[in-house]
Amino acid sequence: MSSALGGLAPVETSGAATPLQSSGAVAELLEDEAGLDAALADALGSAISFVVAFVVLYVVGRAVVLPLVTRVLKARDLDEHARTPLRKLAAILLTFVSIGAAFAFAGYGNILTALATIGAAATLAIGFAMQDVLSNFVAGVFIFTDKPFRIGDWIEWDDNAGVVEDISLRVSRVRTFDNELLTVPNSQLTGGVIKNPVAYDELRMKFVFGIGYEDDIDEATEIILEEAEDHEGILEDPEPSVRLTELADSYVGLQSRFWIAQPSRSDFVKIRADYVSAVKQRFDEAGINIPYPQRDIHGGLEFSNVDGVVEPATDD
Repeated sequence: MSSALGGLAPVETSGAATPLQSSGAVAELLEDEAGLDAALADALGSAISFVVAFVVLYVVGRAVVLPLVTRVLKARDLDEHARTPLRKLAAILLTFVSIGAAFAFAGYGNILTALATIGAAATLAIGFAMQDVLSNFVAGVFIFTDKPFRIGDWIEWDDNAGVVEDISLRVSRVRTFDNELLTVPNSQLTGGVIKNPVAYDELRMKFVFGIGYEDDIDEATEIILEEAEDHEGILEDPEPSVRLTELADSYVGLQSRFWIAQPSRSDFVKIRADYVSAVKQRFDEAGINIPYPQRDIHGGLEFSNVDGVVEPATDD
């Protein structure tokens, strides 16, 4: 059956039988029952087939594919904030797939080919024009899947640090400890090293106490360990430890290593400040000195060729 509408319906070719198109049954029904012209019936049949195919595929996809995507995302332990944009992306892909399949089912093969060609050219042009945006988009997907950090985590990268407040497919928003909001392109967070001190349930901390060379190292070590064991925010297991790590110009460095549970920056700052203050007070009570850098300069000054410059004083 030939069509006067060209690209809207299949066209027979000489010498070969044209395969039955998906819209053929609908077109024949319209032609026989409604008495429509063959060309018009074929065009309407293709259009009806397209609409029906699209609706069926889209509804089935929404009922089957999207719930399956949600279950997969939950299985990867993604939170609701991370699942939402990925579900939207899956819904967009489902729409495009449904449209393409409906075009093919309705016999619009030439239109589908033209759209694919235009789409490929547009994708290439957009890709060159939006390299940074696409890079950030892909990086956002990797953040959602790899989970280097989550909302509420305290992270550090380059010379920046703060708490993650929002993660989208293009940017992430981080609140600094000075209450400033940083909007960070996702590619910057996936293209370098990110430090996440709160990724696990426990965090080891270190602090170097400097004592004088004349002070008793064993006594200072005992005080440091006792204060760590007495602090309620410091874990007993793993137990605190102290190591002599430095012999500096003006002090002997004793490094205290201790663990805290459920770390956050507020806990980290408070626990360390309380602990260091308690050790300093015990050092003062024990007479252990915490020296500060100083330099003593010894020697003298010698002058030459100063005869006649300064005349001795005479009494009048």
